[in-house]
Amino acid sequence: MRISGGAEQQPTSAERVRAILASAHSMTMVADGRSTEVSRGNGPGATQHVHLHPSPADAGLTGAAGAGERVLATLKFTDVAPLPVRDRVRARVTVMGWLTSRDKAASPAGDCMEFATAVFETATCKAGIGLHDLMAAPPDPLATYEADILTHLVEEHPHYIPLLLRLVEPRFLQLMERVVPLAIDRYGITLRVEYPLGHHDVRLPFHKALTDADQFGIQLQALLTTARRCSHGSRLLSGERGPDENAISRRS
Repeated sequence: MRISGGAEQQPTSAERVRAILASAHSMTMVADGRSTEVSRGNGPGATQHVHLHPSPADAGLTGAAGAGERVLATLKFTDVAPLPVRDRVRARVTVMGWLTSRDKAASPAGDCMEFATAVFETATCKAGIGLHDLMAAPPDPLATYEADILTHLVEEHPHYIPLLLRLVEPRFLQLMERVVPLAIDRYGITLRVEYPLGHHDVRLPFHKALTDADQFGIQLQALLTTARRCSHGSRLLSGERGPDENAISRRS
């Protein structure tokens, strides 16, 4: 099996937004014409009510919503690839809604943001996401582990990358300068193939979509097994199997 670079199974826009919300630790909030950087608290229903925990210097901004008061606000997220690649910004998400003072038990030091709508934007698409679609989107079990997994992959198992290239059609490897893992989600791995001019992203789909983060190692090994059965190599392929190809796992 080789990957043609076509439309393999991949996350929907709603799934991408949900994953970005789950993994983001900071965001830009605009309310009452003022902009500030805040952090998002973890808790149930984060896709419906984003709990804001401002730094002491910015406490006056989110603390401005009094009892029963609703302040129109916008949250801006930038999804940046964990590893250094060309065009590192993978997506931008804008969440619009209202700051409220409800649910103080979940957010005693700040306010909640009641979700209204979201806009998901990449270099090739732009989509509006409603609350129903966002809540219906299945969560990605790898969302909060992606950065650790990608870093572990390139630092501890760099020999996996040329092996995975056996799954890519040779035409995508012509004039290739380097390949960097761009993303991992519940459906597969995305590699960014960089050329002297430009780049191309290739998805390597897992045999089965993940429902738990612990399934990642099994699915990765399945990809590697398939890759070893492919005949073609690349100029990055050394021809030798790494000493520890079965050791990669999810970092916690």
